[in-house]
Amino acid sequence: MRPFTVAATALIALGAAVPAHAAEGVPAPRGGLFLTVSGADNTWIRGVLLRCTPEPEGHHPQAAQACAAIEEAAGDFDALADDPHACTKEFDPVTVSAKGTYRGRVIGWHKTYPNACTMDADTGYVFRF
Repeated sequence: MRPFTVAATALIALGAAVPAHAAEGVPAPRGGLFLTVSGADNTWIRGVLLRCTPEPEGHHPQAAQACAAIEEAAGDFDALADDPHACTKEFDPVTVSAKGTYRGRVIGWHKTYPNACTMDADTGYVFRF
């Protein structure tokens, strides 16, 4: 046998000996959504991790209401129920984002609003942290 063939055979045999899931017994990473709110030009930023299943949890101060709103929108952040209230026309943009998984689906969403009040009116409980 040529040296290359011997080395390749040895590597294949070694690879077969290592289990495909070497981290057996380690729980799978838990899903969740990392929600952020940031000011104009990222002058400030805050964020929380929100998990909705099996029960609402995380550092979101209103996790149950936020999860209910996301559930009602079927995970579509563009379809979040509005919470209409009067806002000034002040221009102080804020950008919100949601990244992670929701019910097994990968979420990568962001939107910029003219100010925090219009963001709150459009997204309800989800970004109230």
